[in-house]
Amino acid sequence: MSAKRTERLLTLVMMLLSTRQGWTKEDLFREIEQYEQAPTPAAREKLFDRDKATLREQGIPLEAFTENPLFDNDNASIRYRINAEDYRLPGMSFTAAESAALTIAAGMWEEASLGAAASRALRKLQGRGVGTETVSPSPINARIQTNEPFWDALWQATTGRRVILFGYRAASTGEERERRVQPWGMGSRFGHWYLVGFDLDREAERWFRLTRMTTPPATLGGTYSVPAGFSMSASLATLKAENPGRRATVAIRTGTCHLLRARPGARSTLHGDGWDILTFPYSDEATAAGVIASFGANAEALSPEPLVAEVRRLLTGAARALRDTPPSFSLEGNFTAQPASRPTASTEDRVLRLLDLVPYLLNNPGVEVAEAARAFSITPAQLIKDVELLFVSGPRFYPDGLIDIQLEDGRIYISDPQSLGDPIRFGLDEVCALLVGLDTLINLPGLPDHSAVRSAREKLRAGAGEAGRMNDSIATRITEDEVAPVLAAVRAGIEQRRQLHLRYVVPARDEVTERFVEPLSAFLHEDAWYLDAWCHSAGGRRNFRLDRIQRVELTELPSTQRAETPSVIFDRSVADHKVVLILGPSAQWIAQSYAAERTAKTDDGRLVAEISVGTTAWLPGLVASLGGECSVASPQKEREHALSFIDAALAVRAPRTAT
Repeated sequence: MSAKRTERLLTLVMMLLSTRQGWTKEDLFREIEQYEQAPTPAAREKLFDRDKATLREQGIPLEAFTENPLFDNDNASIRYRINAEDYRLPGMSFTAAESAALTIAAGMWEEASLGAAASRALRKLQGRGVGTETVSPSPINARIQTNEPFWDALWQATTGRRVILFGYRAASTGEERERRVQPWGMGSRFGHWYLVGFDLDREAERWFRLTRMTTPPATLGGTYSVPAGFSMSASLATLKAENPGRRATVAIRTGTCHLLRARPGARSTLHGDGWDILTFPYSDEATAAGVIASFGANAEALSPEPLVAEVRRLLTGAARALRDTPPSFSLEGNFTAQPASRPTASTEDRVLRLLDLVPYLLNNPGVEVAEAARAFSITPAQLIKDVELLFVSGPRFYPDGLIDIQLEDGRIYISDPQSLGDPIRFGLDEVCALLVGLDTLINLPGLPDHSAVRSAREKLRAGAGEAGRMNDSIATRITEDEVAPVLAAVRAGIEQRRQLHLRYVVPARDEVTERFVEPLSAFLHEDAWYLDAWCHSAGGRRNFRLDRIQRVELTELPSTQRAETPSVIFDRSVADHKVVLILGPSAQWIAQSYAAERTAKTDDGRLVAEISVGTTAWLPGLVASLGGECSVASPQKEREHALSFIDAALAVRAPRTAT
């Protein structure tokens, strides 16, 4: 049924594009076999109405008109067509530098909600002759993440101008209430996505962090307009980091807890007897408590009392989990990370892919099946099915109206595309994906010349028409002021091939190190920036988190190393320790982040993950910070070490005030 519906929709598009005079319903019912096969005239009418709505929802400009105004209400006289000028992507010309910028911008959405839209937009530009095939890898590799709760549903509500209802937990009070909101835009900053809109109950503009939404958004009735001049990018620039509101007082051992000492606004006072008193601002109790707990006996929270209680709760829970007998399990084969939940491929998706496939094949005569399949992120078998469906689609009484397509020796040739030879005009998701990617590129620090990125953006926005103006509804900012100077210095070191001198905090050993490195690239991973570099101190390739670099200096020493392979967070080739962890629901991200090799499920739904690491020095701190959500199953010595670490933290009694 899905293939038949796809064929019917594709044939309908072909016919409606084929003439400016349009077709009556009776013409279409006669020429498209699936309509004639409907069991009743009423079912046929319903099928046609549904198909018209589907095409319009996909951005295809289907028109209904009559040439005789005296018969406006006569359904038999109404004709249907797709205006070719409104359907086709306008011609656009980009320089090589602008094409490279577009390719990099599309790549920023890899594995994100708009990733498919960005790839599709790029294919359409290629169908217009824009050269986007060969682009040198960028030394600054940024990725836009959209894996927060309800992202897809909120994006659809925002772009569709639909009022929504959802549960929300307030940051200041922890109170959960329902909110009725008119979404204006979505933006990413400080490692989180936010929805901005008009709160109907409070009658004011409000920000909502997606991770604080407690129920899926439900669509309500009613329409609204976004205020003139609203820009998500401008709104995002006004968003401040959450007001810390509270200040922690922590006793820390002298010469330790360097990450705590480096927090913004932290102040320390020497107490004596090997202890310092540190104070720092914080906003989220759970996060601050997790950081303090991770330092074990080297840190003890003194105030405020809720923070003290939360740290003790985490430590007590972690100790209990380590004392419990590990559940029985049997490790399975290789771990495969589960992608974020996305809507499954639909008939509508396939119709749009087929409409893209025809101009792609025209632009790539004789392309191999495997290469074409990669371009569309489908299997070769699926691509062959698509080609076969293109071959049979078209009006049944007009054989000259069929697409002439051949599959020979694993290559595809198309000689008569009928009315589908031009790429379809950009959809809203597609143009937003490219424009936001270009905006993100512009905002990356240290880029010596923004001119090609800016000019590509202006050409794209002009050519996209009304869809280009919807770009104001979404924005991202992936580099904050604290990291920007370090990233700019890293970029300079890479481009000028000069070594960097770093003062770097090593959390696993809780020490500050001085080292000379040869920078290879910088990349964004799960909202944290990393430097991939050859480290002379370690005698090998290492990753350095930019927010742990206390000082960076561009030296005159030349760099000689080159990146022969892509950057990786965890390199198994240098990992000589295997540990098996038991992970509760809120800690199962560890399996993906630490590249688990084998996994299993316990009877109570927890995940068992085997990971390989170069050192286990950081493991007790991680276990302590997660309050029982992460426990060590094996080896036994690591389990005992983590328990000793946490017991020592529970037993510590540091001085209470500074002298």
